[in-house]
Amino acid sequence: MNLDEHKQWLADFYAERGWLQLSSSRRLNFLTEEVGELSQAIRRFEFGRDHPGERVQSVKEEKENIVEELADVLDEVFIFCEKFDISPSELMQYSEDKLNGRFKSSAK
Repeated sequence: MNLDEHKQWLADFYAERGWLQLSSSRRLNFLTEEVGELSQAIRRFEFGRDHPGERVQSVKEEKENIVEELADVLDEVFIFCEKFDISPSELMQYSEDKLNGRFKSSAK
């Protein structure tokens, strides 16, 4: 499944559950929450955790948690794509064009 197909699958999944109708500002709150969880997962992986009562995770578990949180962030971005009728392919092309435009002359 490519990114555009996944975005459509995700939009259908959310629509079936009534989640797609939530406002963009509420979705932004979910995105912010997911970014916070990703931040915590990366911090745990890079620096460890010293939290009473929290089970120590293996490196494999910590990395799996990063994958989970990255996927959650990506899904929230895809839902914004659906809400604003933007394909993930369009986002990727825009990113490449913008970075190439800004930094192409400095590339060696």
